[in-house]
Amino acid sequence: MSGGGSIAEQRKRLPDQPGVYLFKDARGGVLYVGKATSIRKRVAGHFAGKSSRGGAEMTAQVATIDVLVTETEAEALLAEQQFIKRHRPRFNIRLRDDKSYPYIGISLDEEFPRVYFTRERHRSGRIYFGPYSSAKRVRETLDLLGRLFQYRTCEGPEPGRRSGVPCLDYYIKRCGAPCVGYVDREEYRRGIDAIVDFLSGRYRDVERDLERKMAEAAGTEEFERAAVLRDRLEAVRSLMERRSVAGEPLESADLVAVAVEGQEANAQVFQVRDGVLAERHGFYLANEGERDETEVTEEFIAQYYSAAPVVPRLVVVGPALRERAGLVAEALSARRGGAVEVRVAERGSRRRLRELAERNAALALAQDRLRAERRRSQRVDALSALQDALGLESLPVRLEGFDISNLGGEHTVASMVVFEGGAPKKSDYRRFRVRGDVQRRRVESDDPIAPGRIRASSDHRSPSAHWEEAIGPDDFASIEEVLGRRVAQLLEQADRSPHDSDRDESFASVPDLIVIDGGKGQLSAGMRVLGPLLERGSAVIGLAKRLEEVFVPGRRDPLELAPDSEASRLLQRVRDEAHRFALDHHRQRRGRAMTTSLLDELRGVGPVRKRALLEHFGSPERLVAASSEELEAVPGIPGRLAREIHRQLNRAG
Repeated sequence: MSGGGSIAEQRKRLPDQPGVYLFKDARGGVLYVGKATSIRKRVAGHFAGKSSRGGAEMTAQVATIDVLVTETEAEALLAEQQFIKRHRPRFNIRLRDDKSYPYIGISLDEEFPRVYFTRERHRSGRIYFGPYSSAKRVRETLDLLGRLFQYRTCEGPEPGRRSGVPCLDYYIKRCGAPCVGYVDREEYRRGIDAIVDFLSGRYRDVERDLERKMAEAAGTEEFERAAVLRDRLEAVRSLMERRSVAGEPLESADLVAVAVEGQEANAQVFQVRDGVLAERHGFYLANEGERDETEVTEEFIAQYYSAAPVVPRLVVVGPALRERAGLVAEALSARRGGAVEVRVAERGSRRRLRELAERNAALALAQDRLRAERRRSQRVDALSALQDALGLESLPVRLEGFDISNLGGEHTVASMVVFEGGAPKKSDYRRFRVRGDVQRRRVESDDPIAPGRIRASSDHRSPSAHWEEAIGPDDFASIEEVLGRRVAQLLEQADRSPHDSDRDESFASVPDLIVIDGGKGQLSAGMRVLGPLLERGSAVIGLAKRLEEVFVPGRRDPLELAPDSEASRLLQRVRDEAHRFALDHHRQRRGRAMTTSLLDELRGVGPVRKRALLEHFGSPERLVAASSEELEAVPGIPGRLAREIHRQLNRAG
């Protein structure tokens, strides 16, 4: 059901049934996805005038309301997560940088499985453990597994390398060398099974298996192997002792705690397995809608377990979720395919561990806010130093950086990056495709900053005139074109109402400082078209790469700015970000041109599969360089076709 008419009229037509509702802005973008037992009553609560600052900001932008009716609120909770994944609404709880959390993967579809770091979790025949809160945690766990067990780390479906000689891992007791037959498939698989048990938290099973193997090795007088197994057994026991939960025995469970303060939140997940604290994960959450602890906890649990390969039988939560525990349990049971209990910890070890998780969440949130405050203070100091260094009348709050990227004149592009308050504002970044319609410009020689690439004119009527060279890639002409288009966009956007849906706030904003990547020539070219911005109070400089020289209009020599000063570092960050953004765009255009015809020639690859390949790898260069195994991991591409694509791409060079 889709809304139409005024918000008041749409609200009257909302159903008094369970389901999901989507708040959309005037452009059709999804602001917020919610669920309710009664959609009509829940939506009315948003507009009741008692919302938080974030909630009021959200409702002020709502133009339409779409709804999806479900049988139960538990079904609505599951549907809500699908909509959140698809639209990533601004006012829902979001895990920061949650595009791809890391996992540990085990390739059970291979004869000799690998244990590896990954960010994908969709391949059949493989099992995944995670998500982990950071790549560092994954690598630490893999290092621990390497010390406790033996498994191959070589890439590819077959173990070993062409030389037929074991690698270093064999000699440091990290691999049994199945590549040369030192360990057979059955024995290798038993080691992989032990790793699965360990990552699943079945430490007692791992301990008993190591004890049995050590006794067998000692009984057959394989004392060296028995000593290795003894060391592993001691390491496992030491780990269990360090992580054991004091007090009464505690079955396997996840304990979830959340701390909320304003628009920030932190969630902690303590995974207890066999009475041992197996893992602890911490996640920072964006809470722009300023939801309370109950809503944040419920939504975090739904998001976290929608990405987790396994849902445990027991999830322990705090009192904030007491009234909603049954609903969350019903949704998690549907996700798990079996019964899940969501319980509020009241006493004993569970309560102590839950309180520990709560303290960790509150501490992590406080530390994050302290770090953010320190970063803000440092950015203000850098802006103040830049104001003093350049002699600006006011603090340069908004900085815009421009850069040109080309290769021999092909696919020339430009970038505009924006820093506000000393931090990148990526929503305001813009890219330009340089048209190259500026070829030759007449330049007066009395310009204090004349282009560096000019030749004397043969025009005797104006001895002081010079002509700009336009042979090959012309950065001067390109920067003049791009800045001219920036000014034209400013003038166009200034005539539009702030409520106009077509208004581009990035182009409508007036920068305090424009940073051009280049020296005197680029600065001079830019100055020819920046008049309207200069009249509005913008300052402009050129930053040359070679010696980090800062050029300003009306001065031949660069400013003396210490390269390691806060002001210089900020300018370098703006310049480097503009360069990175322009280079990324240039690579995409060059790669798209390179692969379009190549993909069109691949047998078995139609428009749908072509789009799937490009979306999976993100860039044409990564697609062309992909291994056969990486191609097989693309959803919708059969393994046989993936191998054929790899052969065709490599045959094509």
